[in-house]
Amino acid sequence: MIWRPPDERRRPAILAAMTADSIIVAVDGPAAAGKGTLARSLAAALDLAYLDTGSIYRAVGAKVLDAGGDPADEPAAAAVAEGLVPADLERDDLRGEAVGAAASQVSALPLVRCALLAFQRDFAYNPPQGKQGAVLDGRDIGTVVCPEACAKLFVTASAEERARRRHEELLARGEKSIYARVLQDMRTRDARDAGRETAPLRPATDAYRLDTSRMDADEAFRAALEIVRARCL
Repeated sequence: MIWRPPDERRRPAILAAMTADSIIVAVDGPAAAGKGTLARSLAAALDLAYLDTGSIYRAVGAKVLDAGGDPADEPAAAAVAEGLVPADLERDDLRGEAVGAAASQVSALPLVRCALLAFQRDFAYNPPQGKQGAVLDGRDIGTVVCPEACAKLFVTASAEERARRRHEELLARGEKSIYARVLQDMRTRDARDAGRETAPLRPATDAYRLDTSRMDADEAFRAALEIVRARCL
C-alpha cells in the first residue's frame, strides 16, 4: 500500500486560510528526548497553542488495549482512531510503558495515520482560543503533518540518556522500572519508529537538530527559543 494523506488536495486551501503572521513550530524526536517539555515551554513563552501529538497515538493504543485488541491489527486500530475525541487525550494512564509500546505499534499503521492527520492539521492551522499559532511535538510534524512550519526542531539525545530519564520518570511515579529493560525497549521503539514505511522518524531537511544529552531543560529551552525567534518572528 502506498500511503498518501487523505487531504493533500485541500493543502492549497489550508495554506490560504493561514494568516501572514501565523506561527507553526514543529518539534520532532524520539521518546524521552525532552521534546514534550521543550514544546510546552515554547508554547507558553510565545503564547501559542500546544498539542502533544504522541498523546493521540497513545490514546488510540490505550483504547485498543482496553478492548483486548492487538495494536498491530490495522482495521481495529483505525476504527478506534476514527472515533477518537479530545476527552480521550485526558486519560491518566497514557504515559505508561505498555501504552507507549502500543502507541508505537499503531503509529506505524497507514490507516491510523490517515485517520489522525486531519485532527493534527486542523489544530495547527486553526489553533484554539484565538492563538496566533501552535507548537506541535511528535515524530513526523516537520516532515508530514506541518511541512510548512516556520521552525522545525529535531530534539534528540543518546539512547542511554533517554532511557535514564524514562527510568527515573517511572520511578518518580511509583512504578516499577528496570533500567536495562527500559533501555532495550527504547532501542526497540527507536528501530521501529525509524524503520516503518509510513512517515518514519527522521529530521526534516530544514530542521535544526538539538541534542539534549548534556543539556538541562532550561538550556534546551534557551537554545530552541533562539531558533524559533530567528525563523518565525
